[in-house]
Amino acid sequence: MPTPTSPTGSDPEAHTLARCVGDPDRFVRDHWARAPLHRPGADAAAFADLFSLGDVDHILSSTTPRHPAFRMVKDGRQLDPRSYTRSGRVGGQPVHDLADPGRVYEQFHAGATIVLQSLHRFWPPLTRLARDLEGALTHPVQVNAYVTPPAARGLGTHRDEHDVFVLQVYGRKQWDVHDPDGRTEDPLIAAELAPGDCLYIPQRFPHAAWTAETASVHLTVGVVPTTWADVLRRAVASVLEETLSGEPLPAGYAADPAGIAAGVADQLGEVRRRLDKLDPGAIAAAAADRFWAGRPPILTGQLQQLLGLERIGQDTVVRRRPGAGCRLRRREDRLEVLLGDRALHMPARLEPVMRTILASDRLAVGDLAGHLDPPSRLVLVRRLAVEGLLETVP
Repeated sequence: MPTPTSPTGSDPEAHTLARCVGDPDRFVRDHWARAPLHRPGADAAAFADLFSLGDVDHILSSTTPRHPAFRMVKDGRQLDPRSYTRSGRVGGQPVHDLADPGRVYEQFHAGATIVLQSLHRFWPPLTRLARDLEGALTHPVQVNAYVTPPAARGLGTHRDEHDVFVLQVYGRKQWDVHDPDGRTEDPLIAAELAPGDCLYIPQRFPHAAWTAETASVHLTVGVVPTTWADVLRRAVASVLEETLSGEPLPAGYAADPAGIAAGVADQLGEVRRRLDKLDPGAIAAAAADRFWAGRPPILTGQLQQLLGLERIGQDTVVRRRPGAGCRLRRREDRLEVLLGDRALHMPARLEPVMRTILASDRLAVGDLAGHLDPPSRLVLVRRLAVEGLLETVP
């Protein structure tokens, strides 16, 4: 396996990884995709800004989630959604999977675990957490919450096909993590997680968790890895599409497979020749582009930004929007500004001013006087606000 590289994200991204694992360099070197890690928290409120028991109540009682955005499990099995959902109408259309808060709480009181899924899609603190971890690790991240009553077990011993960070936010929960190859019956980690603790479990490591005297709320931050197979499969598939003929095999080939062996050898030879001509650098760059292209800006507050565009003046202070990725790429006399799901094309002479903007924690529009005249400064800053890269500082 190639030597892992340390995260090279910006300060917020590195800080987010550090709040989970401590030393990011040591984590990447010794644990990432290799070995589990239990990091007791020095501060019981370390993750209190992310999610809380009160937030669970708010989501269940006030927002009417729909299955499968939430589900319930008990003793290793999924409960029938009909036992905790109800019918209703949304936008005049009948639906049959709305959360029934009363029945959800009844099932919880009877020992069932509440699972809130894909919270990173709509809960802002977890949206930012996921985006920062993605920036540090450059692998996709998702976040679920598990709410387990006292003396209960939700899922049984199982393996995940992705890595997870377990962040304990309320109560306590016991975890056992086992060797994936069964080289020892004793767990590699047996720990009771308290608020502020983090547990990292690489993919395919069997694990189980249960509560004793207290209820528990923990976040499972799933890191869905991009694998070597994912990257190379695309390259090989492109070669196959370009190389192999769409001509059908000879009639009767299945009755005489030896008769087409020479043709198979010719096709394999041509595939090998094409594979040998592939540019590893181009394949690696394409994989990176696919990752960044799936990270659009987090547009919290964008309505206010759009409605305030005309009030932006030379004294207005702006900053890079949290979670907004941006990369610059020169294309001869043009500059590509890559903003996740979109790209802006500018004259190459704007590269210095763009680098100034990206390197600044915050700046006034007038601070760009060394690069652009006053009208041009306003045009650029307003355009970057429209695209979700910049926001005004209240």
